[in-house]
Amino acid sequence: MTASALIYLFLFSMSNGLHAEAIYMFDDDSEEKRFYSLISEIRCPKCTSGSIASSDVPVSRDLKQRVYELIKSGSSNEEIKDYVKQRFGESSDYKPAFDGFNYILWLGPFIFLALLMTIFYSKRRL
Repeated sequence: MTASALIYLFLFSMSNGLHAEAIYMFDDDSEEKRFYSLISEIRCPKCTSGSIASSDVPVSRDLKQRVYELIKSGSSNEEIKDYVKQRFGESSDYKPAFDGFNYILWLGPFIFLALLMTIFYSKRRL
């Protein structure tokens, strides 16, 4: 092998090591399912529209590790989501709660549809 081939091989092996996926060890399948469900429901703080499950930015990796640690320590799903909301805000959850200002998010489409139907039927009678 030539020197340039060895350098290329060394750099290639180093780059693969830098992007290695973290390995999470669980006691049972329910913990693993909970983990993957939670990380798919938490929005990446850095990305525009992705969950931390689909992101590999450092803040998402750290957050996945923290979710893993919280699951291992016995925290409930709500406690974990509350931790993330306190740290990154209400918009970090893909499933917003049905309270406060979120009523508009949940009920807005139905109110808009009812308004459109009312306008449509009132114009039709004229």
